[in-house]
Amino acid sequence: MMLPRLLLISVLGFTWTTVTGMPCSQMFPSQSPPSNVNSVRPSDVAVLSSVGLHMHSTELSTVVSRLTELLTLFSPALISPLSDQTNPYSPQFVQHSSLVEQAKEVSSYLQHNQVVDAAKDWKILLLFVQVDQLCPCEQQQVQSVVRAVVKDVDEALQLLHSQLKRTIVSVALWDGEHDSCQKKMCPCMETNSEGEVRLLRAMLSQALQESLDELLVKRSWFSDRDDFTVILQDTPFIPDISSVSSGKPLSESQVSQQTDKLLVQMWTNLLQPTNGQHNTDDNGKIIALPCPTEDRPFLRTEGNSPSYHHHDESPLDLPFTGTEMPCEDFSPSPSIPATVHELRPGDIKVVAAVGDSLTAGNGIPTSPNNILGVLQQYRGLSWSIGGDENLTSVTTLPNILRYFNQNLTGYSLGIGKQNTPQASLNQAVTGAKSKDIPEQVRALVARMKNDSTINFESDWKVITLFIGGNDICDHCYNSLFYSVDNYLRNIRNSLDYLHKEVPRALVNLIEPLHILPLREMHTDASLKCPTWLVNILCPCVILPKTNSQALQMLEDLNRGYQHALSELVESGRYDTRSDFTVVIQPFFREIIVPRLPDGRPDRSYFSADCFHLSQKAHTLMARSLWNNMLEPLGNKTSKQDFSADIDISCPTKTSPYIRTYNNSDYSYAGPPPTPGPIQDWGSDFSCVDLAPSDSVPTSVHQLRPADIKVVAALGDSSTAGTGAKAKTVFNLNKEYKGVSWSIGGDKSLETVTTLPNILRKFNEALKGFSKGVGPRQKAFNMAVPGAKSLEIPAQAQALIKAMRENKAMNFEKDWKLVTILVGGNDLCSYCIDQNNLSPQNYSHNIMLGLDMLHKEVPRLLVNVVQLFQIDTLKSVKENTLGCSLLQRISCPCVINPAENSPELEVIKRVNYKYQAEIQQLISGNRYEGKEDFAVVLQPFLQNSFIPQIGAGEADSSFFSVDCFHISERAHAEMAIALWNNMLEPVGRKQAYNNFTYDRSKIHCPSEANPFIFTKVNSLPSPPVTITTTATSFTSPASTVIVPLCPRSLPVWVPVIVGLLCSMAGIIFAWLLLSSRSSRKNKVEKAVELKGTGF
Repeated sequence: MMLPRLLLISVLGFTWTTVTGMPCSQMFPSQSPPSNVNSVRPSDVAVLSSVGLHMHSTELSTVVSRLTELLTLFSPALISPLSDQTNPYSPQFVQHSSLVEQAKEVSSYLQHNQVVDAAKDWKILLLFVQVDQLCPCEQQQVQSVVRAVVKDVDEALQLLHSQLKRTIVSVALWDGEHDSCQKKMCPCMETNSEGEVRLLRAMLSQALQESLDELLVKRSWFSDRDDFTVILQDTPFIPDISSVSSGKPLSESQVSQQTDKLLVQMWTNLLQPTNGQHNTDDNGKIIALPCPTEDRPFLRTEGNSPSYHHHDESPLDLPFTGTEMPCEDFSPSPSIPATVHELRPGDIKVVAAVGDSLTAGNGIPTSPNNILGVLQQYRGLSWSIGGDENLTSVTTLPNILRYFNQNLTGYSLGIGKQNTPQASLNQAVTGAKSKDIPEQVRALVARMKNDSTINFESDWKVITLFIGGNDICDHCYNSLFYSVDNYLRNIRNSLDYLHKEVPRALVNLIEPLHILPLREMHTDASLKCPTWLVNILCPCVILPKTNSQALQMLEDLNRGYQHALSELVESGRYDTRSDFTVVIQPFFREIIVPRLPDGRPDRSYFSADCFHLSQKAHTLMARSLWNNMLEPLGNKTSKQDFSADIDISCPTKTSPYIRTYNNSDYSYAGPPPTPGPIQDWGSDFSCVDLAPSDSVPTSVHQLRPADIKVVAALGDSSTAGTGAKAKTVFNLNKEYKGVSWSIGGDKSLETVTTLPNILRKFNEALKGFSKGVGPRQKAFNMAVPGAKSLEIPAQAQALIKAMRENKAMNFEKDWKLVTILVGGNDLCSYCIDQNNLSPQNYSHNIMLGLDMLHKEVPRLLVNVVQLFQIDTLKSVKENTLGCSLLQRISCPCVINPAENSPELEVIKRVNYKYQAEIQQLISGNRYEGKEDFAVVLQPFLQNSFIPQIGAGEADSSFFSVDCFHISERAHAEMAIALWNNMLEPVGRKQAYNNFTYDRSKIHCPSEANPFIFTKVNSLPSPPVTITTTATSFTSPASTVIVPLCPRSLPVWVPVIVGLLCSMAGIIFAWLLLSSRSSRKNKVEKAVELKGTGF
């Protein structure tokens, strides 16, 4: 049973996952060839072909090719023309671009191929609609594009229906090739914001899915014959959500993972659905390949597995969205108030708002059948800024305020984007995140100043700021970028600008809504919500499993955002003058999901996508905001109960004002206490178990921190400590080796944080660390300022010589730790010497150094630190000679190119290739031949994030006076990050560092994991149980125990296993070929198979 399981993994190319449930223990073949399309089993399929591939469909071609291999396990004699057809440069892709033309080509092939019996053989034909090749930029274009695509698909299906017998056509949407070619085809995408493009593509896919479903229902699935039908795959094929969310390209291994997942999705959709169908589990690391079951053995058709159809959804009754005005006194102040604390509703002349799609008004009035309506921005209906009609029919904050002042201005009307005239002072942008708010408030202030109907100096203004949902939706793909600190910084910068620029203003600062209840809409299948679509729009909220750590992190971040806003306002930062204040309106702090009488969530409060909110919800939000504005601080409603019938409040004679801290008799908590000046960059140490191994270990995979006797380091100025403590440019050339992150040993850990000072807590007799300034006490710090990777072999040679000659250490028996970081200078000079500084040469030079160490040094663990993203240096700026001139001299190829220039893009690309090359070098088995030697890649710098002190400006305290070399503060942070990386398993190491000061960040070895992690001891130690997750069938062999290999295998074991696997593969291939060649005996001469090889 183990052999076919391993063979399948090899065939599918799974490089990171545990594959369960295949090969299926039972194939359930047909007793006789089926005559009805609703009774076809996988083993009955003789031909697999496809329509809809094009010359850029490389990823889709790979998925289809793997599906062919998978189906071959059920039908070994499977015929597939895909080996030619999926060649992206074959002539047919150039000549036959339309679906109809490709359908003609495939039909002709199947009818005239000598191996295929067109009348008797059962065929699967995959018809792909390539969403990524479509280019709509506005909603009107989306509708026309959808109509055109549906027309093309209809014509192609009619042709296939007329030409082919015994065929199941599976129609699927593919939206996976987001490359530069697609951007060139669709240049308008670059003019839209990231969030708008993301929403547009998601809605286009959903609209196509629904329209194709309607087409097939209208055509009765082309099932007027027993031997032909068409099915529609349940959901589009979308690439890894993280690449959509982050906008970053996937690595080679991630692409392979993605291909495997898409294959499983395609295979699952071809089979009859079963109850309890499995998805991926264990954070996506286990992929369940479903199998046919005894009661559900067929390929899915509408005849044997009727599906839900979008047109079956009943339109919602239009709710009453107006509000009765109960107030009687609408009068303004007798004279225009001079203080914001005496502001009555009738005094407000101007309303404005910034935010995301909830303020832009996406999809507010749409029904469940109108998914494209979500693209429309119904700004006139927006809860905080819309002004359509009046309060009796549309409840918004401006429509309430217009009862108090009919001359109110600034509200938005109708439909349109933020730059249209009718948007007025609604500057919210679809898909916006907190990083976009500073730009929005600048655009808002500019509009205010240029609006002739507004007296900018005299008119009282209410500005509503609501943002944060989209930050939370994407936080899991860049937790540093979407951290509470960064969110707060973006809001603070925006409010600071309003405070500085806008007189006579009250800012409603709305806390981010508690977003977790949104998950309920996507856990109940009966609601028919397009969950796959919301997985694209908000993956980090929808995808985490219940009670998972990821979900708890989401909750903590959500609460962190809310708390940070409160702290900001409570500091009193915006109450330095009487005509401006910011008030937290907390009604979104808790959300109570509205429910139907049967207890299910009420979908009528959501738009068609079950993500954006409907007019019914906007009505309640407007009432809650208004009521919050009239409630005193300290007693504001902090819960939004969508099930409650909320009435609007009125000002009273005793409380006629919009409530602020002053007229609420409320005292701010004040700013948090300012920490004292940092005296040093030392760290606290809390580890308890400091003991070495009971006896000196012989294996590097059982090495405890206290077993390390000697430290050493190779590298450039970062390791040499150049300029680390320099206060002037005159000290820049000094090498402060004693504070070097990986090898310095000045003072103690309490005042100087370095890796040796951490290790000295475990072993006071540690040797090799450098001290002081200059070369006199460099010990085994062999780093040279300005060094490139080319010099690493010479440094390694010098280190080996120095160790051999050092009488204080036992070269043969002492355990040694060497840390290597190099490459910054290679990148800084890349534009000058591209040939010698190529990624391949970079990797080769490091390999030569490692080879020397591997050959000559016993008992050695090597840390290779992954190179950082060097373009971040461009954000390090100060108006000094060092930062303006010396930085350019030190790193011309990075600093001199302009932002977004081709030259800088080349450096970024080469930077990624450097990282990839070193990853490939170390992830191989080149250094696995010795039990007392290991190389571990420590990736904490790979995606490092330097805190910012302004828009796009890095905190220069992490750098020396030339804004190039790193300061002692950065050395301390790197030391902690390196140490913590060493205590993290390979494959689960933190690949970033946020450089935030905290004395208590040092981790400790645990009782369960006392060793420094290597590739070998990172493997799971208990036996692994793999459960066959075939869809709800009972198998006598449902559990396979995979035995673990001992830590050290005899050399002959892998050789024998390799030979056996090779023989097994040859035998399996011979069986396939034999079965294939004997098929039906209808070909008199030998026909060469065109299927994919193993």
